[in-house]
Amino acid sequence: MKIGYTTGIFDLFHKGHVNFLKAAKSFCDFLIVGATTDELSEQEKKQTPIINLEDRIAVLSACKYVDLAIPHNNSDKIRAWNKIKFDVLIIGDDWYDSESYNMFEKQLKEKGVKVIYVPYTKGVSVTILRERISQGKGS
Repeated sequence: MKIGYTTGIFDLFHKGHVNFLKAAKSFCDFLIVGATTDELSEQEKKQTPIINLEDRIAVLSACKYVDLAIPHNNSDKIRAWNKIKFDVLIIGDDWYDSESYNMFEKQLKEKGVKVIYVPYTKGVSVTILRERISQGKGS
């Protein structure tokens, strides 16, 4: 069985999240999704999710493409691999050729892990949704 792993904040769950998770699932038999903790989100994005971690995990768990949703509290993908032993790491293509993912990709390749970059859905994001909410606009 091929195990896939991906992470994200998954705040204000939207069509782009569904498209990403559907694509991620197509690369594995069992998809584990790490929902970024509020603390890690604040540290990395300087933003607190609107939806709390417990509720984001509940939404992810209800998604038919997700086999297991867990808290994700560290950005080190090697550390995650040591714990989970996934075969495929699926991430958004905005990380392609970034310094951090070039390093992770090299380290994971030594462990037999393939890194797959999936395109994001254009025109929808949590940033756009936050803007609309703050302006009192609908979708």
